[in-house]
Amino acid sequence: MATRKSPAKPNVSADELLEYYREMLLIRRFEEKAGQLYGMGLIGGFCHLYIGQEAVVVGLEAAASEGDKRVTSYRDHGHMLACGMDPKGVMAELTGREGGYSRGKGGSMHMFSKEKHFYGGHGIVGAQVPIGAGLAFADKYLGNDRVTFAYFGDGAANQGQVYETYNMAQLWELPVIFVIENNQYAMGTSVARSTKSPALWKRGEAYGIAGQEVDGMDVLAVKEAGEKAVAHCRAGKGPYILEVKTYRYRGHSMSDPAKYRTREEVQKMREERDAIEHVRELLLSGGHASEDDLKAIDKEIKSVVNESAEFAKESPEPALDELYTDIYAAELPAGQEADA
Repeated sequence: MATRKSPAKPNVSADELLEYYREMLLIRRFEEKAGQLYGMGLIGGFCHLYIGQEAVVVGLEAAASEGDKRVTSYRDHGHMLACGMDPKGVMAELTGREGGYSRGKGGSMHMFSKEKHFYGGHGIVGAQVPIGAGLAFADKYLGNDRVTFAYFGDGAANQGQVYETYNMAQLWELPVIFVIENNQYAMGTSVARSTKSPALWKRGEAYGIAGQEVDGMDVLAVKEAGEKAVAHCRAGKGPYILEVKTYRYRGHSMSDPAKYRTREEVQKMREERDAIEHVRELLLSGGHASEDDLKAIDKEIKSVVNESAEFAKESPEPALDELYTDIYAAELPAGQEADA
């Protein structure tokens, strides 16, 4: 990966930089705790951690506005936290408890928040991409100036429905940002071994879709690119593709030993390219925070995460009659009563 280059004049205040640090640290500590709970058997099934990729979603959320939508894959806990979903509700859902966002019935792959405009992490590879275009189609139809962020990985970028969606999105000039979180290894195969066109964002050129590549280990660079993409969509120019070059430190899931790369490679990324450490350095070197200030933030974040874990442990498992809820809509959208 290329050497990090922050924007020459990042349009952020010291308070904003501190907030990005806090948000990325929350995601990291939450995911570390989720890994612990998985190891204890309190989280079942699959568990895909976002450790290393925090700057992607934090940077893009900094470019979003109220009412903008997001949809992503199953590596989604970071996206939930970054858009303001309660850590307690997220952790309770991961542990299958009643206090979770889907009342313990969905886990990480079926968690949603209408209030925060989070339309789920999806287990079918690439399936969220056309859903994201559909959300954007609704916004264009309503004329509400909203933008949708459709996140997917480098592995999903080879799926056929992605290109069908590119075509329709450009044809209808939909306000959707296709965010390719290129963490280099998909489910376990490096980009170099899986594709002959490694510049994934350029695949939109055949449809006339604008886009760019950005350093996903630099939250300020991601924010800057996100603002450019958002402005493009809000101006009615159609979709935009952002290929965000990032890196996950853990395996594809908790059950993946990640033997397809060396420990030295991962350690080098942690030491030289870590997104959180980068912001930490900016805060210290710029005199915006002291070591004690940052230690206090870390302590506060750990307390929030520990509280979410305790809440999850204490929340009861769903009652048996929950099997019969959320099967049909409780109420119909306005104007459809007559058809029903």
